[in-house]
Amino acid sequence: MAAYILRRVMGAVLLLLVVSAVTFAIFFLVPRLGGQTPDQLATQYVGKDANPESVAAIKKNLGLDQPVYEQYWNFIKGLVAGADYRFGPDATHCSAPCFGYSFKSHIEVWPQLEQRIPVSFSLAVGAAVIWLVSGVTTGVISALRKGKPIDRISMFIALAGVSLPIFFTGQILLALFVYEIPIWDSIDYVPFTENPAEWAWHLMLPWISLAFLFSALYARLTRAGMLETMNEDYIRTARAKGLKETTVVTKHGLRSALTPIVTIFGMDFGTLVGTAVLTETVFSLQGIGAYSVQAIKDNDLPIVMGVTLVAAFFIVFCNLIVDLVYAAIDPRVRYS
Repeated sequence: MAAYILRRVMGAVLLLLVVSAVTFAIFFLVPRLGGQTPDQLATQYVGKDANPESVAAIKKNLGLDQPVYEQYWNFIKGLVAGADYRFGPDATHCSAPCFGYSFKSHIEVWPQLEQRIPVSFSLAVGAAVIWLVSGVTTGVISALRKGKPIDRISMFIALAGVSLPIFFTGQILLALFVYEIPIWDSIDYVPFTENPAEWAWHLMLPWISLAFLFSALYARLTRAGMLETMNEDYIRTARAKGLKETTVVTKHGLRSALTPIVTIFGMDFGTLVGTAVLTETVFSLQGIGAYSVQAIKDNDLPIVMGVTLVAAFFIVFCNLIVDLVYAAIDPRVRYS
């Protein structure tokens, strides 16, 4: 098991390096291949009132006059050990992990990300709990009551959930429970450490809006997996041995049907931390997704790179957890 975990961790680190290299190349190598000069790249840091002296100083300070591979090495060193920048006469140290400074605001990127990660992470965690519990439970009940009214109603609701976009359900929830029936005065982010109850209460509508889409998908997947699993020979053997139906369903049937659910859950959760753009925009939450949208509008490359790498980290990390859960669910994985 230790060797299996070590292999997966080394693979995750290697994958993150590949993602960082590709991301860096997209923003710094591709523009050069397209004909953009280092002076033009440096001008984005200087601003509108750029003069040749300031452009040359920024170009030297950021290493834009160096080969791309040296720039990438310095970028990696900045992530690990920090970097020094000089804007004008004063030198500024960017602590690790250093993603550089915003083109537009000249504010360090990582502290801005650090403030927004808890918002996106809280949104993803709460929604994930709701959609996983409700989706899997609905799927199991539908599979065990195949063809019955509860099965048809559940699948109809699931079809509606998959079909309706988040910005539609989010606006409906806001119109109903904030404006028409003001159960919620506003949707704000309250840090979990300050007040856990307020944290959950203020995020409940975004959680429901986001979970409605995902729980519908998980209900359909769980239902399909359970229908296939419950017809297997070992399920009939378990029933013939006199095991309780709840034991047959939960220990033998559901455990086998969870394999694809675990895979998709890891991908969905990891992606959602960095890309819940629509939900954060609809409910005016200042998370990573909304931050990245504004950065794209402003063509703010350091922020876009920072968001990309942070999102990639969560995706890789969640996939690593999925691999470890596989090993716990199915011992054959550890020896494959």
